[in-house]
Amino acid sequence: MRKALVLFTVLVILAGSRSEAQSMGSSYETAVGVKFWPGALSIKHFTQDNRALEGLVNFWDHGFRFTGLYEIHGDIGGAPGLKWYVGPGAHIGWYNDNYYHNNYYYGNGSFSLGLDGVLGLDYKISGAPIALSIDVNPFLELVGHPYIDVWGGLGIRYTF
Repeated sequence: MRKALVLFTVLVILAGSRSEAQSMGSSYETAVGVKFWPGALSIKHFTQDNRALEGLVNFWDHGFRFTGLYEIHGDIGGAPGLKWYVGPGAHIGWYNDNYYHNNYYYGNGSFSLGLDGVLGLDYKISGAPIALSIDVNPFLELVGHPYIDVWGGLGIRYTF
């Protein structure tokens, strides 16, 4: 957990050294913040105008998980700052206590590995360094007892 927070802090500092002019308009290059449901720290960085990488670190009652997503973004005509996005990803994590899900028992230290997807909307508030997102993240758990589930939610990020 400590290593994840140190890495997140370093990424924020490195990304913060970029110009803020773009983040005050209707687009941005990098954003850091939080995502609610189930709750995660988030960093998103555009590698091209319509391509982004997003990393999520979430801690929950039964463990933690790292998720990486590759997102393809598209403009929504007539709505400056509003984009749709979709893409694939993967996650890795561990359970830190005894967890019972879908009639399967995950013991302390059980490993989590799976494939993820994302579909959502991203809105950059023009004139403010804030981006809001709402998305759905279906995932396929591959290790232990394979199952399909979904999470997602509301993201609030500081842009630069």
